[in-house]
Amino acid sequence: MAPIPTPPAEPQDSPDGYVGLESGRAERLARERGWSAVRSLAPGTIITMEYLVGRLNFEVRDGRVTRAWKG
Repeated sequence: MAPIPTPPAEPQDSPDGYVGLESGRAERLARERGWSAVRSLAPGTIITMEYLVGRLNFEVRDGRVTRAWKG
C-alpha cells in the first residue's frame, strides 16, 4: 500500500496580524513569512470555497486589509 502523502506545511502565522495594513505591504510580509499564495480581493468578490494549503486571502478596501483568512 502506498504511503499517505504529508500535506504541505502552512506558516505559523495569524491572519489577524495583517488587518489594517496597506495591501502591498501585507502581501510582501505574507510572502516573506512563507505563504506560497497571497491574493487580494475586493469586498464582495465571489470566490470558490476550496481550501488551498499555504494560501492567504486578503479582503482589501481603500488600499487597506479589512479581513484576512487562510485557504
